[in-house]
Amino acid sequence: MKRTRTAPLAAVLAGLLMAGCQPDADVQQPAEAVPGSVLPGNFPTPVYALEQNSPDRATFELGRRLFYDKRLSGDGTVACSSCHLQPAAFADPGRAFSTGVQGRLGTRNTPPLQNLRWRRTLLWDGGASNLEVMPLAPLTNPLEMDGSLAGALQTLNADAYYRRRFAAVYGEGPINSQQFLRALAQYLAGLTSANSRYDHYVRREGGAFDATELRGLAIFRANCASCHATDLFTDESFRNNGLDRSFPADSGRAHITGRRGERGLFKVPSLRNVALTAPYMHDGRFPTLGAVLAHYDHGVVESATLDPALRRPDGSLGIPLSAQQQAELLAFLQTLTDEPLLTNPQLGPPQ
Repeated sequence: MKRTRTAPLAAVLAGLLMAGCQPDADVQQPAEAVPGSVLPGNFPTPVYALEQNSPDRATFELGRRLFYDKRLSGDGTVACSSCHLQPAAFADPGRAFSTGVQGRLGTRNTPPLQNLRWRRTLLWDGGASNLEVMPLAPLTNPLEMDGSLAGALQTLNADAYYRRRFAAVYGEGPINSQQFLRALAQYLAGLTSANSRYDHYVRREGGAFDATELRGLAIFRANCASCHATDLFTDESFRNNGLDRSFPADSGRAHITGRRGERGLFKVPSLRNVALTAPYMHDGRFPTLGAVLAHYDHGVVESATLDPALRRPDGSLGIPLSAQQQAELLAFLQTLTDEPLLTNPQLGPPQ
């Protein structure tokens, strides 16, 4: 979260109330045959463009089956879906670290999988720069799926069902890595979160906020929106938000770049569906959103790479909010929950 210079809160609230009192006629989103084939009107241009991997039913369903298939892991016990649960926006709720093959614990909190089409980099440290290669990270991580690309392809090519399904999409011949990764990417690209109460409000589709939620939105825009920017609720940057003085266990972005000035920097997460994805931060240290706000209010720790946004003019650190402001902000964050994403049967386990 970031403090910025803004208009007085009352003026911001007035603008929000005017916007809420002048809704357009209810606008229905076009029905989409394949999840992800319709881009939300309030989102920026995607990074992973539709034409790069044109959505179609056969490819999407193939990717969905791969996402839920445990046989792709090293010992056949862990699928992508084992740690990315649809009712929690494809996060792993209640766990600081997910459990991989043979009960091994990961070292970072499992992030939700949503709106990946708009990501310039992926993973907490930005270690993947393309949606099609991102699945290789968990697939080959010994603490997660402990598999290999070669092993996954061997499993697929030995399965008559998969050979038939891949041939229907890509033509006859052995299943190869590009086909495997593109099919999985099409499913992942379809995990779009754009139908929360907030979305209906900003698109003027008949949604309305109560007074508490409106005040929370104003507080968010005044204090948080520079980092949790646009309707994706992330600016895609890497920042040190004051969790630790040093970083012996996990250097964050520096693990990828090798730059000392990026030690302790992690990807700014989206806040969509944030009410469902506890615990929070890259290491799952905060069990509740209230604990997160308490950290920003009085728990920010000094370090060499601390983000300047958390340094106040008087020399203190953090983003102080009163108890009432925190309650109002929490009320607003609840409006980012996207029920259709959580319940859409097209995204769940294949029948």
